[in-house]
Amino acid sequence: MRVLVGCESSGIVRDAMMRAGHDAMSCDLLPTERPGPHYQGDVFDVIGDGWDLAIFHPPCTHLAVSGARWFKDKQQQQAEALEFVRRLLLAPIPRIALENPVSVISSRIRQPDQIIQPWQFGHGETKATCLWLIGLPPLVPTNIVEGREQRIHRMPPGPDRWRERSRTFQGIADAMATQWGGAVEQPLPLRGAA
Repeated sequence: MRVLVGCESSGIVRDAMMRAGHDAMSCDLLPTERPGPHYQGDVFDVIGDGWDLAIFHPPCTHLAVSGARWFKDKQQQQAEALEFVRRLLLAPIPRIALENPVSVISSRIRQPDQIIQPWQFGHGETKATCLWLIGLPPLVPTNIVEGREQRIHRMPPGPDRWRERSRTFQGIADAMATQWGGAVEQPLPLRGAA
C-alpha cells in the first residue's frame, strides 16, 4: 500500500508504516529528522500522486482549544488553518486519517470519529488526540497501561517545545501501521459515511 504521512517531520509514523511493509513517504515543510523517504515542501504538491492511505498531522497552533485565549487575536490564521484542514479531508485519497488535539475542527468542520490517549497504546501519559477518519476504522487500543502523567502538557517553555508536543507516540504509530495498514483489504465505505 502507498502511504502519505503529511505534515510529519519526525518520521515516526512513516517508519512504522515502512516496518509494516508499506511504501510510505512523509511530507513536511521541514526536513525529516530521520533518514527515509521524505518530501520537503507543500503537501499539496504530492497529494494527488496515487496514495492508498494518507495520515495527516496539520499544525495545531491556531486550532487547539488549549490556545483559545488567543483566538480573538488570530482569526485570519485560524480561518486559514481550518481551510487547510478542509482541503486535506477532501484529498483524492480513499482512506484518510487526520490527527489533531482537541480543537475547533470539532465545532467548525465536524466532530472527530475517535479520541485516543497514549496510555491506550503503551505510554503512561495523557494527551487527548482526536482522529477524523475517512474509509478507516477507529483504532483499537493495543496496550492499556497504568499511569496518567501529563508530561506533554507540563513541558517547560523552550525552542523545541512545539516539536516535542507534536510528536506521535510510537505505540500509536505502530497501531496505525498494523491496523490501518491492512485497511486496503477491507471494502471501502461511501465517502460521506466516515
